[in-house]
Amino acid sequence: MALKPTIYKFKIALTDLNRQYYDTLNLTVAQHPSETLERMMARMLAFCLNAQESLAFTKGLSSAEEPDLWAHSPDGRIALWIDVGEPAPERIKKATRIAQSVKVYSFNTKSNVWWMQEQVKFNELTAAIYQFQSPDIQALAKLAQRTMDISVTISEQSAYIATEAGECEVSWAVLQATG
Repeated sequence: MALKPTIYKFKIALTDLNRQYYDTLNLTVAQHPSETLERMMARMLAFCLNAQESLAFTKGLSSAEEPDLWAHSPDGRIALWIDVGEPAPERIKKATRIAQSVKVYSFNTKSNVWWMQEQVKFNELTAAIYQFQSPDIQALAKLAQRTMDISVTISEQSAYIATEAGECEVSWAVLQATG
């Protein structure tokens, strides 16, 4: 019998000072049985960093052909492709051919090794690569509850997250910009 995903519901008061974007997001996030809490929370944060009307979670780990998040343009083309983790350069190369914009958010303790091994290949691609600080994502994961009211304030290269269970700050480095 296949394991079912764990469902999380987030009500997020989002303040993105970098983009002057303010919204209340009601997100339902399915945590795949093989997905860590850290990865799921990194997906949620990537959603907040890129929030827009057409942004949506995909089947994620259940479908190798889809990113973790994407946004479509009104004509149905993929406007934004977002992968969370340490994808292969070949996957991102394919994404750059079918999406107008591609972003990767790396988050775990292996990120530095992954980037050192793959950086040259990624330099050839028009994709933005970000690295969440692993201890910050671990702290965020410790705050996770099945139903949460969250306040997320984004400024510069960090997000301040406040919940009923506590608060933390997640910062990131820009490993590669798109131009």
